[in-house]
Amino acid sequence: MNPLKVALAEDRLQIGLWQALANPYTAEICAGTGYDWLLFDGEHAPNTAQTLLAQLQAVAPYPVEAVARPPIGDPVIIKQYLDIGFRSLLIPMVESGEQARHLVNATRFPPHGIRGVASSTSRASGFGANATYLQTAHEHICLILQIESQAGLDAIEDIAAVEGVDALFVGPGDLAAALGHPGNIAHPDVQAAIADALSRIKKAGKPSGIFATSPENATEMAGAGARFISVGTDIGLLSNGAKQLRKRVSGPD
Repeated sequence: MNPLKVALAEDRLQIGLWQALANPYTAEICAGTGYDWLLFDGEHAPNTAQTLLAQLQAVAPYPVEAVARPPIGDPVIIKQYLDIGFRSLLIPMVESGEQARHLVNATRFPPHGIRGVASSTSRASGFGANATYLQTAHEHICLILQIESQAGLDAIEDIAAVEGVDALFVGPGDLAAALGHPGNIAHPDVQAAIADALSRIKKAGKPSGIFATSPENATEMAGAGARFISVGTDIGLLSNGAKQLRKRVSGPD
């Protein structure tokens, strides 16, 4: 069973780290650092199916769940991501219950959905070694849908009510822009919208997630009910670490 799917269903906090460097070497380093999940970004990072596959293979020996975010909720892309071995997906910019149902269908084989069948040639099935893959694959898929627009906020209850949706994730960056405050997540209007979204998602009976802006904010968001929380990015760790190291070294005058 997918440990992330189980943990979210059991209301257990899951802490993750964004992967945007698109590199298996750095992904493997991050996989061994104790996070519950790593997010491999296909929306805002230079990833392809091939680079994602290499990163999946790099983190496979570690007890961390690999989550993929496709650039868009397209059934063809979703099919490719599932075939190479992702079990957990974060789909951006979801704005209606109808869209949510379409995305659930894209993760299911017929007769329960529209996912194309290629089990004997897919890494996810062990290249055909898993004889029950077609019947059981959906049981292990964790589908998380991203709320990051006014339309998404308005449709939270409809989206959460769709069977097969495991959690809803609030994207503060896009949400801030959508509410007229680009780059200003701390704006009171944005913070109020986030708090309201987390509360409504919880009342709708689904786990919620968010991209925290700091460790302190992660603790605050966990207190507000979020259970799928990102606390940083590989790019941020590298950039900030390099800057801090340089500041600590004094060169000759």
